[in-house]
Amino acid sequence: MSKEKVVNMGHRKTAGSRAHPRPSDSRSTRTPPSKADGDSSFPCLEPSKPLKHCICMVSDFFYPNMGGVESHIYQLSQCLLEKGHKVVIATHAYGDRRGIRYLTNGLKVYYLPLQVMYNQSTATTVFHSMPLLRCVFVRERVTVVHAHSSFSALAHDALFHAKTMGLNTVFTDHSLFGFADLSSVLTNKLLTVTLCDTSHVVCVSYTSKENTVLRAALPPERVSVIPNAVDADQFTPDPSRRHPNKITVVVVSRLVYRKGIDLLGGIIPVLCAKHPDLCFLIGGEGPKRIVLEEVREKYQLHDRVRLLGALDHKDVRDVLVQGHIFLNTSLTEAFCMAIVEGASCGLQVYERVAGQEVLALDRRMLRLRSHCGAVAGSVFALFAVLDFLFLLLLRWFLPDDVIDVAVDASGPGSRWSQSAVSEPHHSHWRQDVCKEAEHS
Repeated sequence: MSKEKVVNMGHRKTAGSRAHPRPSDSRSTRTPPSKADGDSSFPCLEPSKPLKHCICMVSDFFYPNMGGVESHIYQLSQCLLEKGHKVVIATHAYGDRRGIRYLTNGLKVYYLPLQVMYNQSTATTVFHSMPLLRCVFVRERVTVVHAHSSFSALAHDALFHAKTMGLNTVFTDHSLFGFADLSSVLTNKLLTVTLCDTSHVVCVSYTSKENTVLRAALPPERVSVIPNAVDADQFTPDPSRRHPNKITVVVVSRLVYRKGIDLLGGIIPVLCAKHPDLCFLIGGEGPKRIVLEEVREKYQLHDRVRLLGALDHKDVRDVLVQGHIFLNTSLTEAFCMAIVEGASCGLQVYERVAGQEVLALDRRMLRLRSHCGAVAGSVFALFAVLDFLFLLLLRWFLPDDVIDVAVDASGPGSRWSQSAVSEPHHSHWRQDVCKEAEHS
């Protein structure tokens, strides 16, 4: 066993020291000390080693729910783990799946007991999620909160509370919105409040960036574009699977309104009437499935429109390679993940944390009032004050230093997967993980 592993394990808490007092500045707990500080107890750490963060991904949309946002969060988390960062995910409970679960490379997922309101998005009163999210942020020593999707109420709550706790925040927007209908107006106003003091915003396409800048009245330099991507090795073409005498159009999507299923149901009979050799292969499930079934029944297209139902992610490639054209009819998506998967399979397709300071409460109130309008800004400035007072109450009732520090079991090189550690240390650590899981 290397000297580095011995030193690192020596500074982990063991099963006998679970009540570990929190340091005065939690955001510095993952920063490697420099030799200039005169600390010689860390001989294996070099001053030039890059800063490592503990990142909490927050969204209402995560596995076992299937979709592009869910896949994006999972793949991004795995890449960050490989870079040496610690990553945890917070989402709402899905049925019996609640509590703490571990995924590949020790990726830790908190399934919080929050009530779902509509389409897998939680109900929100701003304050009710504060105790649960604070517990996660404190236990995991979170330094960056990364929220995903404008549709996620939990993501908006997490950004609001994180800024109250003085944490850096990042938001990734995956969707496009209009400016005229009532739902867009309300969502855009909420987004303006949420993003006005967020550290940085990420969009998945340049069109999405323009849309977000306009909707949230943001300076363009605070918004970056990082396009969606997939592992091309998992989505390889196979022309032999295509029907030689027919043109197959593949649609893989959740069958809901914002995915444009009503539009799809309108164009299927028109295209089938014009092109006798055209057929549709549709994968996905949702409340709008009935629309496609009615179209198929009305126009007698049973032999040309196949509805495959819900698909596991591992089966998506086998469906895509059967088609010639991938069709995306989404009304809101900025850069659909399925488009990238379809292009990788050979189908024709139609269709960072900024170095900003976290604002203090008084400056945050001024930002809200100046950026969000006199009425909405004043209302949410009041919410910010109440959120801060609620945080003080929680810290008085349950101080940060009595909340147990979570075991860092993430990453490909963590003690979760190491086989070269000595048996005494390894057994102590396994006992610690088991006790933590029972306690949670």
